[in-house]
Amino acid sequence: MHQATTQSKAQQAALALAALGVVYGDIGTSPLYTMKEVFAGIHAIPLTSDNVIGIVSLILWSLIIVVSIKYVVFIMRADNRGEGGIMALIALALHNAKGNPKLERAIMVAGLLGAGMFYGDGMVTPAISVLSALEGLDVATPALRPFVIPGTLAVLFILFYFQRRGTASVGALFGPVMMLWFGTLAALGLWNIAASPAVLKALNPAYGLGFLIANRGIAIVAMGAVVLSVTGAEALYADMGHFGSKPIRQAWFCFVLPSLMLNYFGQGALLLADPSAVENPFYHMAPEWLLFPLVGLATMATVIASQAVISGAFSVSQQAMQLGFVPRFEVQYTSEKAQGQVYLPGVNWGLFIAVVILVLGFKSTNNLAAAYGIAVTGDMVITSILATFVAAKSWGWGWGRSVALFSVFLSVELTFLFANILKIPDGGWFPLAAGSLVFLLMSTWKRGGQVLTERTSGEAIELEAFIDALLVSMPARVAGNSVFMTSNNNRVPNAMLHNLMHNKVLHENVLVVSVQVFDVPYVPEIDRVEISKLQGGFYRLTVQYGFKDEPDIPLALSLCAAQGLAIDMMETSFFLGRATLVPKVGSEMAFWREKLFIFLFRNASSATTFYKIPTNRVVELGTQVVL
Repeated sequence: MHQATTQSKAQQAALALAALGVVYGDIGTSPLYTMKEVFAGIHAIPLTSDNVIGIVSLILWSLIIVVSIKYVVFIMRADNRGEGGIMALIALALHNAKGNPKLERAIMVAGLLGAGMFYGDGMVTPAISVLSALEGLDVATPALRPFVIPGTLAVLFILFYFQRRGTASVGALFGPVMMLWFGTLAALGLWNIAASPAVLKALNPAYGLGFLIANRGIAIVAMGAVVLSVTGAEALYADMGHFGSKPIRQAWFCFVLPSLMLNYFGQGALLLADPSAVENPFYHMAPEWLLFPLVGLATMATVIASQAVISGAFSVSQQAMQLGFVPRFEVQYTSEKAQGQVYLPGVNWGLFIAVVILVLGFKSTNNLAAAYGIAVTGDMVITSILATFVAAKSWGWGWGRSVALFSVFLSVELTFLFANILKIPDGGWFPLAAGSLVFLLMSTWKRGGQVLTERTSGEAIELEAFIDALLVSMPARVAGNSVFMTSNNNRVPNAMLHNLMHNKVLHENVLVVSVQVFDVPYVPEIDRVEISKLQGGFYRLTVQYGFKDEPDIPLALSLCAAQGLAIDMMETSFFLGRATLVPKVGSEMAFWREKLFIFLFRNASSATTFYKIPTNRVVELGTQVVL
């Protein structure tokens, strides 16, 4: 019994160390630029002792209220069978809204807006993180200033180029590197606090509130910079499925939060003692001999932070694909052991292009900081709104208790959001534009898919009635199996009708197969396939996946043997319908959105690739659909 407990504790410690490398990279690199943005950014506030103590107090209590209480204590309870993140939260909320179309639509719109903000955040994070690390070269020696942007672009290219190899090979290094990083943050903070301990007054929240009251004119501007200290909080929830909630909580309270607190207090102490350090408080905390090693460590930490954000974008894209919010992309699985490690080339290089544009367009962290906060705060607000609904319905709290709790968080986050709205002209427009574009694409694809289903199912024939008619005059049958993929296996697939019209034959066994994705992360293998035997050698199959499962139709069909239906792949042909879409003026969708949907439809990855169907066993039969 004691041995099992010891092993469990060792496993928890290992998971907590791994979480350091994946979950906390983003929030852990925020000290590189947060204090600098407050006192030396585009909307800098005056550098006085009272202001420094007030800002440090606001940063501390933002970390406590937003990250520790909201995310770590409450939001991480909103897990969908152990999984977290915006897509899991959407699925959880939609599950509780079934039967209420208006509420389902409102949740979907809010969730897609949150996903759009997530992608906007994913574009800015690698740019501002890596650039802030390499700006330390300018602090070490101004002669290296011309190399900051080229160096940033080189690091980013290497980062995105190696995404296709996955994180399994280097992931073991992430935890130890980030442990060294957080240890360095704490050590630098302690060193500077010892020189100016007056900054410890910021532990009292009255100093933060006093700053807001005494500086009403600039308080909202200051909050727009303070929010940078909590960027990355969403990762705690998004990566919950990889590590579990307990290791993430342990890493936060035992190591990450104390290290961040000490470093922010250390930067405040430095500014109290030496106001000239305001141009880059983080790097000025270190002695000169440590600058170059610190730049190297900071670069590694920001690469790890960016890696986590990019991997998160892959994961969210895959989940969105399974739930029908985005077209099928090419998905490559980079690990034979870790199911969640995927690489999406289209998403990867799209993000890279956006990041390069940001670095070349904004050129410094001061400029990029304006673009950063609005995506983060927008995502936080939407998470709180959806979580309010989940708490009221799933947790059984009722509306009164749920609204009372989350309105406290919303009051802080809406203040952050309003503060960042003021920064839209300075760069906040970029993540808003990127997020709006993602929202437009997702909502168009979802609505277009619904319209397409209505068009194709409107003229469809009921499968069992069709089989009854066939039994009266059965066409010629040939040996083997035929698989007809369709979205609704209660209706006759168009591909089957076209096959009968042109070839006038049917296989000995006819399998009408549809795929259903549930609002849970994974479906157990024992529940993967449901089989219903019909007359005349026909079978209705439903292949069931969770939104994080890896679709593989041949593998799913091999599981049918356990239910008495053995399927030899060498004797099986797959018949797929390929629709040619034609836009129509005056349809349910605007004409331009129909054109956009058709463009996305044409460029989506084929069902053959997505479902891992052998290409030499596929027959495609075309049809034309007027939207």
